Amino acid sequence: MRQSILFTLFTLLSIVTAHNVLLPSNGKRCFFEELKKNDELALSFQYGNRDSRATDQLTGDFWITSPSGRILKQEVGVSHGDVQIKASDSGKYGYCFSNEYSSIDTKDVSFNIHGVVYIDVNDPESNSLDAAVRRLSVLASEVKNEQGYIVVRERTHRNTAESTNDRVKYWSIFQLIVVAANAVFQIYYLKRFFEVKSVV
Repeated sequence: MRQSILFTLFTLLSIVTAHNVLLPSNGKRCFFEELKKNDELALSFQYGNRDSRATDQLTGDFWITSPSGRILKQEVGVSHGDVQIKASDSGKYGYCFSNEYSSIDTKDVSFNIHGVVYIDVNDPESNSLDAAVRRLSVLASEVKNEQGYIVVRERTHRNTAESTNDRVKYWSIFQLIVVAANAVFQIYYLKRFFEVKSVV
């Protein structure tokens, strides 16, 4: 019994994985998953920037290929996404993140993979504790994925807010200098205007 519980926990840990990779400039990164027929592969991803001073939301391309090499799903120029496929055949499915049309070398991809192993509804054990633990694991991974997405978005928005604050600060300093120069000029001009010149 104890070995069965440990095996179930180990299996669940291998189903849900989270990754963070740096995309090379003008390059791509591909990963592969072995799926059996009717297994589901769900993947959520977010493009970010490792440069702490960056304020732009970066984008990239994403696609999933079947074992035969056919593209099943493709996203072009997106900043984030949630993709889910159902395996029609058993084999090695690939998914790629592309930075091929950009020279940015600090482009960061955070992605989470969670799969659903196909369970036959006619199986009498499908309503077992293992199935309940799997459902709970999927829900927990969805919450974790959402938290990861929120962290990346918060970092991007914070960088944008700090950049805006810096611009406002420097604009205010520039305005203060212009107002002070204008005041000095007006005092000088009025002083010359009211000077009394005597002719000898």
